[in-house]
Amino acid sequence: MSTNQISPTQHNELLHILKSRFEKNPQRHKNIRWEDVKAKLDKNPDKLRSLHQMEQTGGEPDVIGFDTKTGEYIFCDCSPESPKGRRSVCYDREGLESRKEFKPENTAVDMANEMGIQLLTEEEYTELQQLGDFDLKSTSWVKTPDEIRKQGDAYFCNKRHNRVFTYYNGAQSYYSSRGFRGLFRV
Repeated sequence: MSTNQISPTQHNELLHILKSRFEKNPQRHKNIRWEDVKAKLDKNPDKLRSLHQMEQTGGEPDVIGFDTKTGEYIFCDCSPESPKGRRSVCYDREGLESRKEFKPENTAVDMANEMGIQLLTEEEYTELQQLGDFDLKSTSWVKTPDEIRKQGDAYFCNKRHNRVFTYYNGAQSYYSSRGFRGLFRV
């Protein structure tokens, strides 16, 4: 088995979890049928590794859309709070390396790359919040524009008072309540 694959048992368990979550949250994916999503996953079994890692780190991935231009289903972390297995991380490697002490083990950008997923943009994060209430107690790093990152900062978001807020912090910072949400296409 290659490193891009998961075991047959993990494969079956993940599909069961994804189907169950899909059926419990129809508001996230109107006009999308599970059978079509499963057929796409069956044609691309190597893609399950990323979804499995999203699940294992507490992301609770679910389908949130379909891109008609590319023919891809869009999965996103839909856990109520920022995924627990992806918290206490700096924004990126440059931020991590700039810390003189108390360095965390990883960064949001590096973890996303290792998992084969993308950090949400500020716009994608705002769109996700239209599908439910996420990050009411936690915060999530989001993809930061280069012009902001060059100044040493990075963006993070949350939802309070029924509104989405975007903030900035030094990219080297990390907190136990801040992680990141990922987007994955198949």
